[in-house]
Order: sequence, then structure tokens, then C-alpha cells
Amino acid sequence: MESQTPRSESQTDPLHNPSIKNPLDALCHDLHSLQDLANRGAWRSIIDKVSRARALSLLQKPHDHLTYLAFNALAFTKLRRFNEASSELDSVEDLESSHYQYETYPKIYPNRVGSMVPFSLRWLHALIPIKLGQRQQGIDRLYGLLDFVREKIHTKENNNLTDSVRVWRKREVFVVNCIIGHHLSHKEFGVCLSLMKSLLSRDSTDPYLISQLGYIQLQTGDLEGAKASFLKAEVDGKNNGSLSEVEFMNLVNRNKALVYMVGKDYVSAVREYEECIVRDHSDIVAFNNKALCLMYLRDLSDSIKVLENALERVPTVALNETLVVNLCSMYELAYVNHSDIKRTLSSWIARVAPDDFDSTCTRT
Repeated sequence: MESQTPRSESQTDPLHNPSIKNPLDALCHDLHSLQDLANRGAWRSIIDKVSRARALSLLQKPHDHLTYLAFNALAFTKLRRFNEASSELDSVEDLESSHYQYETYPKIYPNRVGSMVPFSLRWLHALIPIKLGQRQQGIDRLYGLLDFVREKIHTKENNNLTDSVRVWRKREVFVVNCIIGHHLSHKEFGVCLSLMKSLLSRDSTDPYLISQLGYIQLQTGDLEGAKASFLKAEVDGKNNGSLSEVEFMNLVNRNKALVYMVGKDYVSAVREYEECIVRDHSDIVAFNNKALCLMYLRDLSDSIKVLENALERVPTVALNETLVVNLCSMYELAYVNHSDIKRTLSSWIARVAPDDFDSTCTRT
């Protein structure tokens, strides 16, 4: 929720109140349960829970209805049921309507002002048209959301609300990355570079953002520019503080490995990725890219072992469609009986994967 209040942020944040047994429930009816289901990828259970709450009239306050609607729309989106997600969003009036302002209900929300619309709902409102093939409408909404976020940042800064500014800055990066992703898919590199540079103009030492600029430069064929960005991320980002020491060191190693991969020096790239894996056993990008490098070196046996080891050691992190597609491709190259092996993999995935995992990626 996006409330504003004359009291300090810490005073109005239920999460800072130790007397509340389930602090999330102070924000919305049974919110901790919804959050837990989402974290486990139990999206079908969320849809059932929302339906039951509505049928039993358990949602008593206006913001309860909006929060449950956001979880429902998100669940439909995760399950790729975009028409149902769209129908859910269509039930909401204009997001800026007075119906969704705390001050409209002074008896329910004394001393609270501002919008009660969850940020996730605003994001889904922009995303769903793109998923339904209405790209221009979705892109326009994403840019509108970016303007909205930046206006919030400006307001929070003027009121010296440091914690809120930090949250909205993260949302700004999130929205910009969404926009960049869609422009990259259409090879609109100039727009992507401009957006990333606009973020860096406000935080020129963030190693993550500088690295992202380098990734875009690589896609445009600007290898020297990417190298310069990666070097800047390593040198200037060391004391930025936005990443932990392990996160920062692994980012640097992955950037170096990427340059080696572009130059087809796969042996050196493998060495960089191995350092990442030793440092952090859950660095799935390092696992995946190390396996690809080994495959390019025609060491299919070891490349398969790398991905299988990742799935065995950190299944909840490693189980994503990209990694599984790569593993299945390696099976097809390495084994005559690859169909049987992939079916075994599919059976295991069916037991442990979240609801939104796309099982067709095994190509069985």
C-alpha cells in the first residue's frame, strides 16, 4: 500500500511493532498466509484462498479487497492465464479513483492519506496488455508507471522520508528493467542505453546498474564499451554498499567471464564461474554459464554434471526453465536414450516445481 501519514514512518509501520504476533496480518486479513503461498509458488492455492475469502465475506476493509485482488491477478499471471488476470484487473476502476484513497474512509483509516493501491497491481495493469499482444498499450502504461514512481520519489525526498525513498528507488529500477526488457526483445538498443544512463546519472557507482549497462553494450556489439563498464563496476562499485561482499565479487567474476565467452576463451570463463560457485553455491547464473562453456569445449559429460549438481544442491533456486532447457539439450546431444532420461527429469520436476514452472521446457 502507498499510504502517507503525518506521523513518522517507524511509528506507522506495523512491522516495527513487536506486540503483533503476525505483523503482516496487521496490514491485511491473513496476509502472512498469502505471502507464504506466494513464496512457495503455490499460485493455485492462492486462487482458491482468494475465492474462499470472497465467498465467506472475510474481506472487511477496502484495502483488503485490493490486496486480495492483486494476489489473485498475480497468481493468474504466473500461471499464464492472462485473460483471467485481465478480467480481474477490469473489475478495478481508475487506479487514481477516490474509492482507493485512505482519506475517503476516515473512520476506517484515521490519520491516513494517500493511495491504498498495491504497487504490484499498478505493475500488472501495465504488464497484462503486453501478455495479451497489446504491446503499445502496455509500453505506454509502463512509461506512465515510471513517471508515477519518479513523482513519488520526488515527493518523498522533499519530505525527507529516507526509508520510503529507498523503496521507491528500487521500484524505479524494477520498472526501468521491465521497460528495457521489452525494448531489448525488439532490438531497440538506443532506448535501452538512454534508460540505463538515466538511472546511472543518479547513482553512478552502483555496480549492478553499471554492469547492466555493459550487458546492453555487449548486445549492441560494443565490446570495448562493455569492458569499460565492467571495469568501472569493479573499481567504482567496490565501496557502493548496495551489494554484499560475496555478491559484488561474484558480479565482477561473472562480468569477466562474459567477456571471455564473447572472445570464445571458454577455459578462462569456466575458471571465473568456478570461483563464483565456490564462493556462493546458489549462484545459478554461474552454474548455467559454466555448463554452457563446457559444452562449447565439447565436454558434454561434465557440462551435464554441473547442471545436475545445481538441481540437486539448490533445487528451489536452480529449477528454472532456462537451466532445464539447456540440460535437456545436452541430454539430446549426449545420449541415445535421451527421451527416457528427460522423462525421469520431468517426473522429478512435477514433484518439486512451483505451480508456475513451464513443464513443456523438457520437450518430452
